[in-house]
Amino acid sequence: MRKTVRGLVRGRARARTWLLGLAARRDAGMVTSEYAVGIIAAVAFAAVLYKVVTSGQVSEELQGIVGRALNVRM
Repeated sequence: MRKTVRGLVRGRARARTWLLGLAARRDAGMVTSEYAVGIIAAVAFAAVLYKVVTSGQVSEELQGIVGRALNVRM
């Protein structure tokens, strides 16, 4: 009877390990379509950020900040 109980415990442990491994492989990373969507979103964000930074008002403000930083007396 002891061998049967040990066998059941080992069998359950193996099954649990197998199921955990299966779940980990299933959610291991992104698939190709998710990479494509992520890249498109990153490029769109970069384009919007570029347009904002190069706009007239923001560009003037940035130049003013840099100018004041360079002309600071110590």
